[in-house]
Amino acid sequence: MSSFKVGLVGLGTVGSGVVNLFNEHTQMYQERTGRSVQLAHIGARRDNPNCDTTNIKVSRDLFDVVNDEDIDLLIEVIGGTDLAYDLVAKALQNKKHVVTANKALIAMRGNELFEIAQANGVSLRFEAAVAGGIPIIKALTEGLAANDITSVEGIINGTGNFILTEMASKGREFGDVLAEAQALGYAEADPTFDVEGIDAAHKLLILAHLAFGLELDFSKMYTQGITQITPADLDYARDLGYRVKHLGIARKRDEGIELRVHPTLIAEQNLIAKVDGVLNAVAVEGSAVGPTLYSGPGAGSAPTASAVVADVLDLARGNVLQPITVKAQSVLPQGSIESAYYLRLLAKDHAGVLSKVTQILSSYDISVEALIQKEATPHTEEVPVVIITNRTNEQAMLDAIEQIEQFEGTVGAVAMIRVENAG
Repeated sequence: MSSFKVGLVGLGTVGSGVVNLFNEHTQMYQERTGRSVQLAHIGARRDNPNCDTTNIKVSRDLFDVVNDEDIDLLIEVIGGTDLAYDLVAKALQNKKHVVTANKALIAMRGNELFEIAQANGVSLRFEAAVAGGIPIIKALTEGLAANDITSVEGIINGTGNFILTEMASKGREFGDVLAEAQALGYAEADPTFDVEGIDAAHKLLILAHLAFGLELDFSKMYTQGITQITPADLDYARDLGYRVKHLGIARKRDEGIELRVHPTLIAEQNLIAKVDGVLNAVAVEGSAVGPTLYSGPGAGSAPTASAVVADVLDLARGNVLQPITVKAQSVLPQGSIESAYYLRLLAKDHAGVLSKVTQILSSYDISVEALIQKEATPHTEEVPVVIITNRTNEQAMLDAIEQIEQFEGTVGAVAMIRVENAG
């Protein structure tokens, strides 16, 4: 039986999960690949008590693993884009396959790394970089290979989904739930990537690259986080039959590709609307298969390690995929997309105010599908008003909102959330 030796750099949450899977299932991996697949060398600056590395060589210099001539494949799970890039690039140049769980690395520097891999006749695989344990990348590159993919959209950040779920179900404030997410280990001490949508945007860009052959260019992404969502928004959405989810949306249109991450109202009967907590869900529509949905844990030690090791076993079998052919395509400006919209505003409780608001919308060819006027705020003349519009061009909506905010019958800023028929 031929050997296939694996090196690992990084021994944090995901790295320790990889070690545990190899310790538990080495015999099964041999049976499934027909090779002696061994985790032979680990690079880590410190040990992790959550895994047993007794029988594995451990080096404190991560490049010792990359330069180990006996290693056939490197697993990179240290995160970041600087040292990780240097490690991965060197491994590829050393003609080693690489498996990574690093979505930022692929989104920001994937173009360069794929070129290095191709020049050296090896593969760079990254199933674990998107949606944790859900095999969405294999679905796009293998299971749905016979299809022309028309859309990919879903919940691809578990931290944001946990926060919105807790706010919606318990009426809690954003800051309170974020603190709990950090205490539970769902969010980092600096939660910016999660709550501002950057993490989801990295993942969506990777999915769009696989689905449409779109170049990996993060500057083209439209990204909006969840920090401005209030419990009132979630309550009003429920009253109207919707749930608020933080979605990534990539859609192919004749004019180009929509590529956007933002909070979204989804009708409560849609399956994605029912995906709560830290779970992820991705809906893919193909020309032959139609709509499909993939859901499961999007993070965590064991689920993410599961995706990492699945890539390792694929390469041990010799399953080397062709690189994605990048096509010349434009990413559409956000102002050109079409959507329905949720608007929340404070209106003065005077005759004719709501009529004027709907008049402004109508002047931009925006019609109102639903309108709720709440009771006046105590000791004020202001009433919360919630509007759902029909589908319209986003730039028209932004122009209408600007005029509504200038109208003396309204107070303060208008909150806007897009409404989509996702999942």
